[in-house]
Amino acid sequence: MNEVKRKGARSIKDIPVLVLEQLNRGEIETANLVEWLAVNQTKLLENVLRESNRMEYLEPILMDIRNLKKQTVNTINETIGTGILTESILNNDSDIISTISNHKSDLVRCWSAYTIGKKSELTIEEVLEQIQFLAADKHFGVREISWLAIRSNILNNLEKSLEILSEWTSSEDENIRRFATEATRPRGVWCEHIEELKKRPELALKILDSLKSDSSKYVQNSVGNWLNDASKTRPDFVKNLCERWKRESPVKETLYIIKKALRTIEK
Repeated sequence: MNEVKRKGARSIKDIPVLVLEQLNRGEIETANLVEWLAVNQTKLLENVLRESNRMEYLEPILMDIRNLKKQTVNTINETIGTGILTESILNNDSDIISTISNHKSDLVRCWSAYTIGKKSELTIEEVLEQIQFLAADKHFGVREISWLAIRSNILNNLEKSLEILSEWTSSEDENIRRFATEATRPRGVWCEHIEELKKRPELALKILDSLKSDSSKYVQNSVGNWLNDASKTRPDFVKNLCERWKRESPVKETLYIIKKALRTIEK
């Protein structure tokens, strides 16, 4: 039987107490961004560790959270993921990584993204290979954190990352295709800018050209946003590319992307 999709509350105060308790126990996924922001991740962590008989991991991770200069959903998420990775290494415990990677809770699966991004011994090929299942996750939050968690890896290995991600654009999964542009946006959201792509967006041309008429609105929006980012430093590149696309691919998908791409230039 298919799981019934819940409709999330419009504000945190409107989330039913029972739903919030289930979210904090990791029994259900968040239904929207409001619920995602409402989850108490320290309670969730305690419940996950209690269920897996690893309560000794709790205090060191809570201490790291207390030491954060700024506590946000994202910084706490990253700190927990990093802390779980540290504890798994210290205790030679790979099972905890597997547990969180396949957990019912979307926020717990988000933690697992950081256990990949923070493994310093991994090559960029290994990082991208390991993150792909999270890039394809059915939950929006996991997909966003999956690229945020490895953004610095991409930034530090830009040329190789663009080469690998250009191959992802031929995936049958729209989420994986979308990752190729969202993870490499020159400016992006909630993340460090990629200065090299702000100056030289043509480096990502293979990715962009491959997706210029993608059938998925999810992908189209990402490509349009990528080019809008680039238009703030290289309007010449974006205008020329859009002109070429108009000639080569005058279909509704491409025209939609072009409209999003030019929204800052044509203000």
